[in-house]
Amino acid sequence: MYALAQDLRFAFRQLLKAPGLTLMVVVTFALGIGATTGIFSLVEGILLRPLPFSDPERLVLLGDHVGSSDSLNAPVTAREISTYANSTSAFSSLGGYAGSSYELSGGATPEEVEAARFTASVFPTLGVNPILGRVFTQQEEDSHQPLAVISYALWLNRYHRDPHVLGRSIDLDRESYTIIGVMPRSFEFPMTDGHLDQAQLWVPMSLTADELSDQQAGYWGYQIVARVKSGVTLPQAAEDADRVAQQVVRNFPANMAAIRIRGDVRLLREFAVADVRPLLRTLFFAVSIVLLIACVNVAGLLLVRAIRRRREYAVRLALGARSLVIIRESVFEGLLLSLAGGLLGLGFAAIAIRTALNLLPDSMPRVDSISMDATVASFALLLAFASGAVCSLAPAFAALRTNLTESLKEGVRTGTGASSHTWLRSALVVSEIAIALVLLTVSGAFLRSFQKMRAVDPGYRPDNVLVAAYQLPANQYPTDVSVNSFNRGVVDRLSNKPGVIAVGITNILPATGVSGGSGYTIEDEPVDRWKLKFAMFAMTYGDYFRAMSIPLIDGRYFTVDDRSDSPLVIIVNQSMARHCWPNQRVIGKRMHVGNPHKGLPWATVVGVVADTKLGSRDEPSADQWYFPAQQTATYGSAGTLNQPNSGYITLRSALPPEQMTQTLRATIAEIDPLLALQQVQPMTDVISNIEEPRRFNTDLITAFASGALLLAITGIYAVVAFSVSLRTQEIAIRMALGAQRPGIARLVLTSSAKLALLGCGLGVLGSLAVSRLVSSFLFDVSATDPIVYVAGVLIMMLMALLASALPATRAASADPIEALRSI
Repeated sequence: MYALAQDLRFAFRQLLKAPGLTLMVVVTFALGIGATTGIFSLVEGILLRPLPFSDPERLVLLGDHVGSSDSLNAPVTAREISTYANSTSAFSSLGGYAGSSYELSGGATPEEVEAARFTASVFPTLGVNPILGRVFTQQEEDSHQPLAVISYALWLNRYHRDPHVLGRSIDLDRESYTIIGVMPRSFEFPMTDGHLDQAQLWVPMSLTADELSDQQAGYWGYQIVARVKSGVTLPQAAEDADRVAQQVVRNFPANMAAIRIRGDVRLLREFAVADVRPLLRTLFFAVSIVLLIACVNVAGLLLVRAIRRRREYAVRLALGARSLVIIRESVFEGLLLSLAGGLLGLGFAAIAIRTALNLLPDSMPRVDSISMDATVASFALLLAFASGAVCSLAPAFAALRTNLTESLKEGVRTGTGASSHTWLRSALVVSEIAIALVLLTVSGAFLRSFQKMRAVDPGYRPDNVLVAAYQLPANQYPTDVSVNSFNRGVVDRLSNKPGVIAVGITNILPATGVSGGSGYTIEDEPVDRWKLKFAMFAMTYGDYFRAMSIPLIDGRYFTVDDRSDSPLVIIVNQSMARHCWPNQRVIGKRMHVGNPHKGLPWATVVGVVADTKLGSRDEPSADQWYFPAQQTATYGSAGTLNQPNSGYITLRSALPPEQMTQTLRATIAEIDPLLALQQVQPMTDVISNIEEPRRFNTDLITAFASGALLLAITGIYAVVAFSVSLRTQEIAIRMALGAQRPGIARLVLTSSAKLALLGCGLGVLGSLAVSRLVSSFLFDVSATDPIVYVAGVLIMMLMALLASALPATRAASADPIEALRSI
């Protein structure tokens, strides 16, 4: 132990003698370890950390696959919640839920908050208890008690952690509810992406007679979470769910007889992270490449230092020192450097994590689980230890291969005695170039993909368009007449404001990723050949198509004459027109919602418009149709409230949308002073939000590639500069024998170019090997795109030559007389 302490102190003193090199190595380690630790914190928080529920590995989502659908998010109908609860045997408990939103008022400024309706069994199924108060009971749900359980965030931000919040009355959609509980900070359910859509409160499901009616039997708008019994496997649970699903099919109303469903279960954990798992793996792979380049860079610097110390090693070995002692000292130096870099990297990672939480796209789930905890810190220190040990191998190997006779003959000055290590130095340069090129080509593919996506026409013009989301309280807007009055007031008042070009309302806004779908039947389609197919649909009011500048391809837009008492009309997009009526003029064709047995009225196509991207521009266009807000009979509604009571106001103006925000808010306040508008923003911001995940991926991969390229350049420069210094006497002799200075520079650059070509060749092979890993993230670009590969090779060659240019210039400007005097 004493000997180890002595070696450790000696290694520390040796590092203090070379402060410049020590600082460079520590910073290089810190950047590599810090970046890797930052990405690992995402992996650990999102993928590896258990869900914050009791025994989360037994929690599943239970639901239906309708038709040929195989979505992870398998929904159910309202009726099925009780059917599954009473008829399945593979689950110890289950509960139904549905996302919602409410206008929250009472005691503070009204605001729109995300919420969820739970059956009373959801909380016990998840196994989470409130930190204050209690949750609602089955009896309270059955009796439709107006109770609310609030989130920790809402308790903190709106009620300032008031310990007396229990029993307080709040207004949800202007109906009084009583707060009975506060959930823990970590509780998040339903599992949603990002921060914006996380539920802030939970109320009893209390299904209404309308929701359980035959008219709503085909509405798959609910979900079920279940806990699998101990000893029951997932396949057994899925078989049990499908058995009950077939029972549900047998009880379908006659007009749904053609619909087929399949019951299934999916692990809740898999559902929560399925979309981001491939991305996080790719990011971790990319940052691992950066760390690998950093390690190669450090290994090169430590190798250069070991070669410079070879005479010292020779003297110590000649005086009887054991090789093991020198190797141990080399390893200790590497560990001291890597641990110092690891501690500094932890600081970098902590700053990066705090910054990243504000920059992560909203599609990233479980963001509240991302933190610098003991697991992440332990990973960083373990990574530092491993990196230091690995990087010490090169100088340790150099120390072992020290030739006593040759090293002692060299004298004080360096000569050519280090030629035995030339292949190792060359290997380090080649590997840095190859590894950096892999990340450079991946980055190039991501950039090309992002550019291709940005070039796609979304089907509308987002410039100078202001949008705002709203939800009308059911108590104040209980009928179609009241909703229509609100819509008419919004359109009429805003249309008369200065600078306004067109105003419209819709319940489905492009670029939000939200859509409503329905099955449909086209006229003259044989009943025996009918198959379930879906198309997206949207309600519009006012001058929506002109407000969004959606091009009219054929026919006409909706007019004020398309009322509830006029013939039913629809507008279809180009994709639906092409799929339903190929090679035909679509105007005048008819369709109705649902299967042929549904008996709903026919609607006539009066217009064809361009396809609009409902989500990001890299998603395929979907079949879509539109109907006027007042013609709710199109989809079979027959109650007092059939029009959607929530949606988006779209306003096109001659002025920048930011200048119209106050006009929009003031106009809505004139109509309903208590109504809270949400997400008031330019349409360009809506597009930016939906495209943020791809932008984030591209920016992060590009940042990693830039860091890898910078590390590679510094590493190449250090090794080439050292190699040139070893050849100083050789170069002097060449110049003394008549070699010209340009020829000397060309000699150095040619040597570097050969290594760069070899490295680029290996890098291309590496890029081909990882192409399948990144292909799923690319849009309209091949992972083996020749343009990307050629550009990557040219950039890498150029950077390698630039890194070699300064050493080459120094070699060419050396004084041969001074160099020859040292012989």
